[in-house]
Amino acid sequence: MQASQHRVSGMSSGSYYQPLQEAEAYCFPQFQTLDHRLCYSENNSQGVYMSVKNSHEQYCTLESSSANGNYSVYNCSSTASFSPSGSPTSQQESQSYPPDLHRSPDNTYGSPLSGSCVTDDMNDFRHKLRELETVMFGPDPDIIGGIDSGLLNRNSGGSQEMNIWTLITEAVSRGDLKQVLIACAKAVSDNDLLMAHWLMDQLRQLVSVSGEPIQRLAAYMLEGLVARLASSGSSIYKALRCREPASSELLSYMHILYEVCPYFKFGYMSANGAIAEAMKDENRVHIIDFQIAQGSQWITLIQAFAARPGGPPHIRITGIDDSTSAYARGGGLGIVGKRLSKLAKQFNVPFEFHGAEMSGCEVQLKDLGVRPGEALAVNFAFMLHHMPDESVSTENHRDRLLRLVKSLFPKVVTLVEQESNTNTAAFFLRFLETLNYYTAMFESIDVTLPREHKERINVEQHCLARDVVNIIACEGAERVERHELLGKWRSRFTMAGFTQYPLSTLVNATIKKLLQSYSEKYRLEERDGALYLGWMNRDLVASCAWK
Repeated sequence: MQASQHRVSGMSSGSYYQPLQEAEAYCFPQFQTLDHRLCYSENNSQGVYMSVKNSHEQYCTLESSSANGNYSVYNCSSTASFSPSGSPTSQQESQSYPPDLHRSPDNTYGSPLSGSCVTDDMNDFRHKLRELETVMFGPDPDIIGGIDSGLLNRNSGGSQEMNIWTLITEAVSRGDLKQVLIACAKAVSDNDLLMAHWLMDQLRQLVSVSGEPIQRLAAYMLEGLVARLASSGSSIYKALRCREPASSELLSYMHILYEVCPYFKFGYMSANGAIAEAMKDENRVHIIDFQIAQGSQWITLIQAFAARPGGPPHIRITGIDDSTSAYARGGGLGIVGKRLSKLAKQFNVPFEFHGAEMSGCEVQLKDLGVRPGEALAVNFAFMLHHMPDESVSTENHRDRLLRLVKSLFPKVVTLVEQESNTNTAAFFLRFLETLNYYTAMFESIDVTLPREHKERINVEQHCLARDVVNIIACEGAERVERHELLGKWRSRFTMAGFTQYPLSTLVNATIKKLLQSYSEKYRLEERDGALYLGWMNRDLVASCAWK
């Protein structure tokens, strides 16, 4: 659940109590702002980047119920002006069905949306294979069970088209936000721009960043749909910006999320329990953390080792983290090393720290500093879903890292990931999965963080919404939030040569006690050697260990 997290990603990315994956915050067209101009300009070969001027708001969100502000989009040599609804300002604003955008000479959306940054034949072929896989295995019935079947089959033709239109207009008239949102996503998926823009206009009157959980989530999902159309899903994740929160503010938002939701504590506690159990008789321990962020996870483990009968082991931690996380920390990995070293000294634990500021895609054997005579533990907490796999790159860093780690003969490897399926799913099914998953997340926040809490909007925007927009708006290498279900992770670990490490019953009992301080709607379940933490009937985080 990345949100970076003290990774705002997550839940996705990011959204975890880990440092920021990318320092940039993104921006939503703000309701009732007078001067809000988004300027696209070619910055480098990776895509189009955007700057935002907004002197009226401390944060940028999407809460639209009218079209007051206009903003301009400058893309390469062509220029077009758009209202916040995403339709050309040359067209008259109306709540009625909009004119045919396909035939408009000013329409910048007139060409078919590729839905992907990758257009070469091989990747087109892979895309077809993923579509075939979806057809073969079918959509998750838990995701689409409550969705009107008519909204899912809008291409059947004949009188069915009129029935579909009736269903959609009825959903709009009764303010059924979820159904209208799904219908809009289906229109985007079908490249039905006429319907998509009209539904976006309707949605702007229903969403609110300060409303019910579904209203708040829908605001960000709608922005993802707008972004997908505006950029064909290419570079909007990096392009959208508003005022970046100060480092201290960002850490504050992440800390609030960490405290009000048990997901991150659950992940760290379960991973630390497996490491402590595996290392209970070792004198020298080397921990490689592939996303160390603030290093918060290791505070309790160092304390636990300090209390070990017979004395603590010598602990060495290699912390890997992308250099962009320095923004959230207010500096490089040296800050993490000093903090953990100070803590270890207080508890009389022999300690060393080595920082490797690099992306997981760049990690090689030489960067890990493995020494003979040390028992090795490797930690993958809310990290591997950011690694591109075979559907994105022929290098397949996701599986490459697992093979690299296996070659080191670790005593234990811990995995904590969001239990969601957004990696290779086609856009519409991915949208439904995201809606289902983050509805549970936003509902759980609503229970523990009062709606009138003045920082709640910032927490959701900077720690969760960025991931939502990325999942919906982007394709190819630009989509970095690529979650997989534990069954898929289990296959990857098994193919790399790992076997599962048994769970600790003591840790499980400790986590159950932790959940008692939260809502009774949280649940903990052990299945097939893994722990699942969920909200009501939805699994949200899975944790397991390997050797």
